[in-house]
Amino acid sequence: MLPMCDERVACINFSPDPGIPFGLRPALFLGRFCLALALAALPIVTANEEVPAVHQDSWGDFWLFRFLVNAAGYASIVVPGFLLIQYFKRKNYLETGRGICFPVIKSCVFGNEAKSVHQDDTLLAARNETVESSTARQFFKLLFCATGLQISYLTWGVLQERVMTRTYGATESDPGEKFKDSQFLVFMNRILACTVAGLYCALIKQPRHGAPMYKYSFASLSNILSSWCQYEALKYISFPTQVLAKASKVIPVMLMGKLVSRKSYEYWEYLTAALISVGVSMFLLSSSHDKHLSTVTTFSGVVLLAGYIVFDSFTSNWQDALFTYKMSSVQMMFGVNVFSCLFTVGSLLEQGALLESVRFMARHSEFAAHAVLLSVCSAFGQLFIFYTINQFGAAVFTIIMTLRQAFAILLSCLIYGHAVTVVGGLGVAVVFTALFLRVYARSRMKKRAKKVPVEGTVQKV
Repeated sequence: MLPMCDERVACINFSPDPGIPFGLRPALFLGRFCLALALAALPIVTANEEVPAVHQDSWGDFWLFRFLVNAAGYASIVVPGFLLIQYFKRKNYLETGRGICFPVIKSCVFGNEAKSVHQDDTLLAARNETVESSTARQFFKLLFCATGLQISYLTWGVLQERVMTRTYGATESDPGEKFKDSQFLVFMNRILACTVAGLYCALIKQPRHGAPMYKYSFASLSNILSSWCQYEALKYISFPTQVLAKASKVIPVMLMGKLVSRKSYEYWEYLTAALISVGVSMFLLSSSHDKHLSTVTTFSGVVLLAGYIVFDSFTSNWQDALFTYKMSSVQMMFGVNVFSCLFTVGSLLEQGALLESVRFMARHSEFAAHAVLLSVCSAFGQLFIFYTINQFGAAVFTIIMTLRQAFAILLSCLIYGHAVTVVGGLGVAVVFTALFLRVYARSRMKKRAKKVPVEGTVQKV
């Protein structure tokens, strides 16, 4: 469950009103978060934060202004769509509808409301089949998954930093120009991911789809906003800082779970969360003395990272709810990306930013190559994620991706010259040690939980 309130935004009520229809609550939450984000950023404007001119040439380039303009573009699609859905439901279109448009409207608005059991049983069955295969074959499968994930996401990380923090077309007399529209990069990523997922669904048999299509729009909207925040944050903070912040999002999740849901945690979870806090603090404090632009952590970057974490958490929770319908992970990928393409291309066309970005690609062929490769890595990386979890489970996948985060920080420092002190390096080591401890402890707990019923059965026999 997402945090309902926080002392920093105490005047904003995030808790859903019981009188509000359930389908509108995610949109209302996103709207309230946008308002909270705007209020949180006001100190930046009033205090005249010293953001380098390359980041803020005009109000049109200021991240908060861009965020609100993008949100307005999404609203111009969401609001009419919501009104249409309500109209069809009030008219009982499922019973009275006829004509050539009926199957499309039925799929988008009503779907097949019959829900199924979560996909865990299917994944477990697939994993049991892999256990029976030879050890050599399993090893090569694991090597294939790990290599695919590392290549896809390490390349993606390096290109992401290149596109957002460096100039294109620089010469001795011309400093070049930076690409500023993060939303266009999100659109590029989503349209290729949509194409790949669509081809996969067309070529490989999938379960019969049951969810109303409009329900993907909520996860799509939060996914777009989380990706936008992630790209935009690189204008204000270094890539290693961003990676560590994403690795430490377990801390706010645990805090909100304790305060809001009254969840209880094991001692090792508190220990690893404390270690992550110490490690991140060591890294940030050791980097604060470096005056180089790429390692200056600004308040804007912190706010954008917070936005990324909140929106990303909402996306995963909403997708978990959607999996109660009978669908595969690739069907989920396709459904979310269809709406992502619709939202981003609509917003870009309304702002006139689509043609401007295409002209930038035409002026700089290097940027065009980077943007396409970035999208390819993102799309195929998602397929590797689904395949790895299906074959080896979430624990193995988490270990591979934790290693990827460590390698990403190392690559960023080597390629882009980020200075990391000894204390900062120790902080990074502490964070990843804590993450591996979490994976190890969680796997031990699961094994212990599986043994208990077995032992009980033996005693009864």
